[in-house]
Amino acid sequence: MIRRGQDRFKQAMPKGVGGFSGFLILAFLAILGWGISGFYIVEPDEQGVQLRFGEYVSQKGPGLNYWWPWPVGTVETPSVTRVNRIDIGFQSGTDSRGGQRTRDVPEESLMLTGDENIIDIDFTVLWRVASAPDYLFNIRSPEETVKLTAESVMREIIGRTEIQPALTEARLKIQSDVQTLVQQTLDSYGAGVEITEVQLQKVDPPQQVVDAFNDVLRARQDQQRVRNVAEAYRNDIIPRARGEAEQMIQEASAYREQEMATAQGEASRFLAVLRSYRVAPEVTAQRFYLETWEQFLQGANKIIIDESSGGQGVVPYLPLDQLRARPSAQGGQQ
Repeated sequence: MIRRGQDRFKQAMPKGVGGFSGFLILAFLAILGWGISGFYIVEPDEQGVQLRFGEYVSQKGPGLNYWWPWPVGTVETPSVTRVNRIDIGFQSGTDSRGGQRTRDVPEESLMLTGDENIIDIDFTVLWRVASAPDYLFNIRSPEETVKLTAESVMREIIGRTEIQPALTEARLKIQSDVQTLVQQTLDSYGAGVEITEVQLQKVDPPQQVVDAFNDVLRARQDQQRVRNVAEAYRNDIIPRARGEAEQMIQEASAYREQEMATAQGEASRFLAVLRSYRVAPEVTAQRFYLETWEQFLQGANKIIIDESSGGQGVVPYLPLDQLRARPSAQGGQQ
């Protein structure tokens, strides 16, 4: 077989070349081809990981690169920008007509809540490669590891959450907590994976009791609505009552200050009069007498004529017209 190969090589080679020289040329061409096979291309979304006898050496970016050819060196080129998707609790696919079809996976989706209720959760985990060497060498099955870790973390978070918040207002918090805890767990494994997002697709009670749960949910919504109405009424009444109470307090305080000022003024005036009386008792008594009569006769319709003067300069006048009208007015009053 060697002789036949040599004969064929001699026939293919130009004349004058044969024997040992032809073997050297063949070896050179083989070595040249082996060396050229060390060139490789890294795509824009990939990271080149260079290995020498299976041991990690370095990384290369996108473009044309060179490394030891096989079997000395090998190159792995995982995608580091593509976002991968893992569905947990359901499986998506296409039917015979090309439409989207979803199949529920109860063994993944049914979970126990903190108040010992069963809830049906379907969610999606989006992830990408953050460190190519860790992704290739630290975990055996990265996709399966991400899936099992996410399912375990979701069961832990739901196990600390009651069913009512999980069905309503706690969805965003559950997504955030699951993403954070899954990332921490994978980092402890050195998985080289980044969790970009956790999306809750469906959060429902089990299908067998969904109607009863919907009734409870509607009752809670009615309760919240009535509570909101009561809160609005309270927020309207209480400030108004407080305002009226404050107004009454202010008015009472003003009345108190006024009465106290009046009493203090009266007391000061009395003390001033007392001091005047002690200085001149007769003059003060006479002044009191005149002031009292002045107040008493202030509203009286009377004319007093001093008899000692004999009524000089005063003409007596008898109002007959008023005297005639007075009996009729008195009769009308009676």
